[in-house]
Amino acid sequence: MRKSIGLCVLCLAALSAALGAPSLTKAGEPIKVGAIFAVTGGASFLGGPESKTVEMLVEDINAKGGVLGSPLKLIIRDSEGSPEKATAFAKQLIEEDKVVAIVGPSTSGESLQIKGLCQKAETPLLSCAAAEAIVSPVLPYVFKTPQSDSFAAERICARLKDLKLAKIGIVSANDGFGKAGRGQLQKAAPGAGLEIVADEVYEKDATDLTAVLTKLKAAGAQAVVNWSVVPAQSIIAKNIRQIGFNVPLFQSHGFGNIKYVEAAGAAAEGIVFPCGRLLVADSLPDNHPQKALLVAYKQAYEKRFGEAASTFGGHAYDAIILLVEALKKAGAAERAKVREALENLKGIVGTAGIFNFSPAEHNGLTSDAFEMLTVKDGKFVLCGK
Repeated sequence: MRKSIGLCVLCLAALSAALGAPSLTKAGEPIKVGAIFAVTGGASFLGGPESKTVEMLVEDINAKGGVLGSPLKLIIRDSEGSPEKATAFAKQLIEEDKVVAIVGPSTSGESLQIKGLCQKAETPLLSCAAAEAIVSPVLPYVFKTPQSDSFAAERICARLKDLKLAKIGIVSANDGFGKAGRGQLQKAAPGAGLEIVADEVYEKDATDLTAVLTKLKAAGAQAVVNWSVVPAQSIIAKNIRQIGFNVPLFQSHGFGNIKYVEAAGAAAEGIVFPCGRLLVADSLPDNHPQKALLVAYKQAYEKRFGEAASTFGGHAYDAIILLVEALKKAGAAERAKVREALENLKGIVGTAGIFNFSPAEHNGLTSDAFEMLTVKDGKFVLCGK
């Protein structure tokens, strides 16, 4: 009798292993997707377009039949850019709402704060923030859609080298994005033959950077590289001109929203930065593999919301299409299967580039995903060679 019971237990264990973890949804029931964005607050220029984009995209997906025969149920939480709020919302989405995955957060600081939590809870995270530290070292459940800051730093330094500007000054915000970018610039500059003659850090919510820029001017910097998000990106453009510091101003890939140009006004003219191709989609050749998707997203977003599309909304767009592809590949709304499917996606065309993930690569993009852009007559255009 005991032998029979033991055999039954072994059979049940084998059956459970074969079936895997239960799906989070039953056939036909909504598939819950969590999203954490800075919809309001200082980082709303990032989170606002992201939130609008995912709402628009999920509506379209559901109108076409959903995924795996089920509609997507989007649960958006506004973190206001706060790592503490992002952490609380991540726990809620994982434990109470039982989402299959989380899209976002908007900022690097928030993403770095919650990535360990998502890993521990074995819930896929598709961050919409850029810091390479989000996916390096690789955690099995953590992915990100924006191009990496190391590639941005390399492209900036290469452009500076081409322009024969050897002495540079770095300024960066003291947040997660700024700290990560500063570190990447420090690594990339020597290889491009650049000397960092000044390296200053400022408060992320600073409203006047005159003193910081005066130090760079005194140090003899031939160009300034700023790594931050709002409000400093626009402030630094104004301050550098106000003190008569007439050198080229480079920004990070966090500058990819025309609202930053509008906020800086005439001072934005000539700013150079690396960015994905969404902002110059119409300038791409018709046979470019990203053009059709970029133009379609840009037109849909601008018609729906009456404002210019930004690269940040594009990062959220990519997160959703990658998640949908992973759900299809997994065949079930099960976190572990979705994670495995994500890790093996290849050739997925997105707004940021063409994604090729692997167990060792959870961003899936290369430096070729960037173009160098500049501001001309208040608009974004491709840099001349």
